[in-house]
Amino acid sequence: MKLKFNHVDFYYGDKAPNLFEALNDIDCEIKEKSFTCIVGHTGCGKSTFIQQLNGLLIPTKGSVFAGDFVVSSNKKERTKKLRPLRQKVGIVFQFSEYQLFENSVEEDVAFGPTNFGVKKEDALKLAHENLLKVGIDESFFKKSPFELSGGERRRVAIAGIMAMQPEVIVLDEPTVGLDPRGVKEMMTLFKELHDNGTTIIVVTHDMNLVYGYATDVIVMDHGKIVYQGTPNELFDKSVDEYSLETPLMTHLIQELKQKGYKFDLQQIKSLDDIVDVIAKQKGGAKNE
Repeated sequence: MKLKFNHVDFYYGDKAPNLFEALNDIDCEIKEKSFTCIVGHTGCGKSTFIQQLNGLLIPTKGSVFAGDFVVSSNKKERTKKLRPLRQKVGIVFQFSEYQLFENSVEEDVAFGPTNFGVKKEDALKLAHENLLKVGIDESFFKKSPFELSGGERRRVAIAGIMAMQPEVIVLDEPTVGLDPRGVKEMMTLFKELHDNGTTIIVVTHDMNLVYGYATDVIVMDHGKIVYQGTPNELFDKSVDEYSLETPLMTHLIQELKQKGYKFDLQQIKSLDDIVDVIAKQKGGAKNE
């Protein structure tokens, strides 16, 4: 599904002096089947941006095109029924407890598919499959979601979106509060979904995740997009310009370059990749 913003503004509040401009002339496209990270400082408009993608918020000005759907300030142009769009573009919010409301974990995850016409038996099967994928054991299926920890509730919320089999999954700070093992498990899952053709959009403050997983990155500042491109281009030239943290991998590569090692940044995504390059270049030096 192609996602395109056409000169979108969004204001909170009805009139001055309470108007706040959260988005200012957003004009961009998110590539189909990309793994796009959205970054920027707190309050820059990231969460408002993602809520335009499936019509949870309607632009004050401009339009968002999501496949055949139009989310527009112009009521005549806007798609009349946006509910089907929310099956195709699923959003998992940072505070996932607000998305959970059923009596049991399995019922909560099955709610989305059932709501879109899937038989209850098939919906429960989808729920079980996706709960296991996000690391929720069968022993949790019958429990109330409110008995779970914050990290477990987030996994359940993600499973609920996955169970609807959307074309686009949007995640707002999905790894906050998780330990390093939990972060790796969740990001590996998102990568697998991306590799299988799902467009993944992640809002994050963690530049290491951007470096390791993103194909594309959008930097926002004061409601505007100030950069859109590849992570390599961003971290090679522009991190300081946007006051973003430099990923640990970038620091390491820069130090190794000073020692004479050469890297194709397009091929470096992990520490193992760096080790392989060093081993090959050391081996080549010995053979010479």
